[in-house]
Amino acid sequence: MTGLEITLLYLLAAVLGVVVCRSFKLPPMLGYLAVGVVIGPNALALAQNAQKVHYLGEFGVVFLMFVIGLEFNLPKLRTMRRHVFGLGVLQVSVTILVATLAIMGFALTTPQLWQMPWQAALALSCALAMSSTAIVVKLMVERLERESEHGKRVMGILLFQDLAVVPLLVLIPALSASGEQLATALLLAALKATVLITVLLVGGKHVMRRWLTLVARRKSEELFVLNLLFITLGLAWLTELAGLSLAMGAFIAGMLISETEFKHQVEADIRPFHDVLLGLFFISIGMLLDWRLVLERWPLVLLFLLLPMLFKATLVTVLSRVMGASAGVSLRTGLYLAQAGEFGFVLLTLAQENSLVPPALMNPILASMVLSMLVTPFIVLHSDRIVLKLVASDWLQQSLQLTSIARKAINVNRHVIICGYGRCGQNLARMLERESIPYMALDLDPDRIRKAAMAGDSVVFGDAARLQALIASGLSRASAVVITYLDVPGALKVLSHTRKHAPQVPVIVRTQDDLSLEALRAAGATEVVPETIEGSLMLASHALALVGVPMRRVIRIVQDQRDARYGLLRGFFRGSDDDSVDELHCERLASVTLPPSARANGRTLGTFDLQTLEVRVVSLRSSNGKTRPVLNDSVLAAGDTLVLSGKAEALELAEEKLLTGWTEGE
Repeated sequence: MTGLEITLLYLLAAVLGVVVCRSFKLPPMLGYLAVGVVIGPNALALAQNAQKVHYLGEFGVVFLMFVIGLEFNLPKLRTMRRHVFGLGVLQVSVTILVATLAIMGFALTTPQLWQMPWQAALALSCALAMSSTAIVVKLMVERLERESEHGKRVMGILLFQDLAVVPLLVLIPALSASGEQLATALLLAALKATVLITVLLVGGKHVMRRWLTLVARRKSEELFVLNLLFITLGLAWLTELAGLSLAMGAFIAGMLISETEFKHQVEADIRPFHDVLLGLFFISIGMLLDWRLVLERWPLVLLFLLLPMLFKATLVTVLSRVMGASAGVSLRTGLYLAQAGEFGFVLLTLAQENSLVPPALMNPILASMVLSMLVTPFIVLHSDRIVLKLVASDWLQQSLQLTSIARKAINVNRHVIICGYGRCGQNLARMLERESIPYMALDLDPDRIRKAAMAGDSVVFGDAARLQALIASGLSRASAVVITYLDVPGALKVLSHTRKHAPQVPVIVRTQDDLSLEALRAAGATEVVPETIEGSLMLASHALALVGVPMRRVIRIVQDQRDARYGLLRGFFRGSDDDSVDELHCERLASVTLPPSARANGRTLGTFDLQTLEVRVVSLRSSNGKTRPVLNDSVLAAGDTLVLSGKAEALELAEEKLLTGWTEGE
């Protein structure tokens, strides 16, 4: 096959694999692994040479290490230091130590079945210590668990594993030296790494900032991206030239850029290269797998699958418990980290290149690692059931958490449930307090909750995406639900629960932009507020005022734009304090719920010709809480709620029309 045909084959396979995984809501990395097995030389043999794509896939690991370097900053490590340098250090070091001793012990007791020098045992243990950052983080983001107790521990361990790869990439090639030269090789490798990293980090930060500033002043996006590629691959080549690894140079490049003001722009520009090339890396790993040998030696593959996963899950659970986590949190942490990782493949391949892994064991080990990643989504999906069965106290802990929420909400009625208590949620809570409106806030950050609760805020620890937490917070009695965090999947879960169990409660959703506006509205959102639109309106109002447009006209222009965008902001709902003469002549809102006796039931909206009364239907919502399009041929039914906009007298006439069936001419 020509180079173009091979490239098209890989791209087609990658697209199909990702589409299938997305359809089943699985991480795309699993799709890359699966298509690599299918098109590889040991299956359909569409791609005979895995080495070519593997070399290209190595760049995926390079860019993965670059992104990790970008995230490696001292403030982040300080906030996570207990989990990163406590639990993370213990997990990696104890895993390597115990696994090495176990492999060596098995080799000494059964020399006729298993012969392996300590260097090979150490290399395999290093690969075993790694877990999959790409798969686990993706699953936790989708399940809204990054800020949970077990999520923070998982992230801390994964972060230290990523950092530990750097010295392990130096260690494994040095292990291939002979006994007399091993100490010299290790010392030389450590010396090279220390000198190179010191030189780059001491002087490189200032050079990097000046160079990127110089490039940014040219205001060329292409030039900026080209420089990123040059810097990343250039430093990777420099470290490889020094006898280290490509990945180490990329990690250093990321660290240097993370200290500059260009960090966030670089993350956005490099992400496409990182994702695509990492996908090729997983395809190349899948191509190495010989499924026929797996079938022939399935008992060994099954042993290599179950023993490491049980060992890692048990070890992480015990270490988490020792570090003060509850039994349920500890077990969840262990279950999430039981699989092999992408850097495990990197270290295993490096060990094979240095003749540290016996060839007869390479395929069974590789197969077990791939299978462990394939089963991870299913383990995570059923982790709650597993924990409830194995940890008797976990259900009690969850019950106590829900009880604490319910105890705070039991005497609250017509309150606002705030999902997420960040800056936006706290600002909303202060405004509600000024108007003496009760609220109940749910958040997953224990530090934030502790500080806010000490200040007297009505906030509790709870996941708003869980139905039990919403019900405990008084969902059926609430006057509104406000979703303040910028997470569309989480918002959709809250909307789904609210529509099913409290369809009469309106839900307001905050988003970063309006890309998911229709999906959120279809899910039952009463209103969606995109930050980008509000930001542009404020920017426009300041600009108009500064160029001389009268302030009264600026306010009117912005209000007209808001009216066009937000139907519910046209007018207002009348209250007992709205009896002034001016307000009586202003446009206002009124909501009309059709009772079973309403004459409007079974008739179309256009029948009542409300436009002639200068009344506009802002929204139409069914009894199940689902928003319906406002059309003349929309058939009304008992339980429907119409939000009408108009002046006071016109609204009274419109309500009379809908409820008594009065129409002109009758």
